[in-house]
Amino acid sequence: MKIVSADRKILRALAKRVAEIADDAAMERRRRMWFEHNALRSAYPLMLVFPEGSWEELLPRSFCTCSGEKARSLEWGLRAKIYGYEHFQDDMVVEKEWIVGKCIRSTGWGLEPRRIPSTQARGAWHFDPVIREPSDLKKLHYPEISYDAESTLRELGDMQALFGDILTVTCKGVQHISYHLMNQYTALRGLEEVMIDMYAEPQMLHDAMAFFEEGHRRVLRQYVEQNLLSFNNDITYHNSGGNGYTDELPLPDADPQHARPCDLWASAEAQEMAQVSPAHHAEFILSYEKRLLAPFGLTGYGCCEDLTRKLDDVFTIPHIRRISISPWSAAAVCAGKLKDHYIFSWKPNPAHLVGRFHADSIRAYIGHTVEVAQANNCVLEMILKDTHTCEQHPERFDEWTQIGREVIRGCAGAAPAM
Repeated sequence: MKIVSADRKILRALAKRVAEIADDAAMERRRRMWFEHNALRSAYPLMLVFPEGSWEELLPRSFCTCSGEKARSLEWGLRAKIYGYEHFQDDMVVEKEWIVGKCIRSTGWGLEPRRIPSTQARGAWHFDPVIREPSDLKKLHYPEISYDAESTLRELGDMQALFGDILTVTCKGVQHISYHLMNQYTALRGLEEVMIDMYAEPQMLHDAMAFFEEGHRRVLRQYVEQNLLSFNNDITYHNSGGNGYTDELPLPDADPQHARPCDLWASAEAQEMAQVSPAHHAEFILSYEKRLLAPFGLTGYGCCEDLTRKLDDVFTIPHIRRISISPWSAAAVCAGKLKDHYIFSWKPNPAHLVGRFHADSIRAYIGHTVEVAQANNCVLEMILKDTHTCEQHPERFDEWTQIGREVIRGCAGAAPAM
């Protein structure tokens, strides 16, 4: 899709601003802090903000000034980086790069989810199961992966011509690897139906998980065979927050041109199992996820589910490093278990950004977790995300990060020199 001259001028100006931000000395300091953090060598708390659904209120697409559809998409991505740097007092690193993803296609799994939409804008949809009995599992098939080199090289050339003298334009394959088996299956079977299946049709559920485990194993094998993996020991988003900066990966014998699973981070989660017992969680999902994660160099687990009572099982995941501690978890109990052996990836309650903004309550709330983490020498990261709305008060993100920064300094002092 051609980008007209006026749009190119806008995009290049924004890219230059991103390059200026990336050259800020603070970025190198933040980068070094993440390397220490991810290696469990520092207990100084770090913070990241991912507005997610609230981006529509912080940076509406209507704010973009480019005329072309593709140009507007590129513009928004650049403006989001600039916005975060200018507003959030977090530890996000802005890299002087533009990544072109390899054009990778999949034939899919044979069935597509069906949903009953909400009558309200951005309202919740309802499951409309397409798998209703054990025989329906036979309608599934394993994905076949293919790489479109021609489209990839064309896009790479276009971006090099647009940004190449300002940003480092690179081509990368699959970097973010995260397994969501239960999410996949409940989308086809229905969440309530899966809950009942644990008692009424346990073999059906095991058969489904075994199918998805094998399917993902085959997909990974195809990635390796077609050289579609790329190292993710960098800014790459990992797990349900955090990033991949580490000097532990890739392994010393790695081939720079051929990434292997053992050179990469990967993660898994099972939010749909939040309310089931640790025993059921271990039986029906964790056993499958553990085998999928075993080939990878470092792993993470969890998202918004409460893992307080399941941490002992989570600790058995091969190469586990980052563990998500949700707003519904008992922070003090988790801190006592995690200590300095794992990254305490805390997800503060996003609901604090809606309704009345109580600065003192937020300060006390954040302070409690930082204090219990410090008391247990935890490697804490605070990841503000899942904020579906801020009720048209974008300044609340600025205020929240300001409070978070003040609490960190009050409990842990100034950031260590790197």
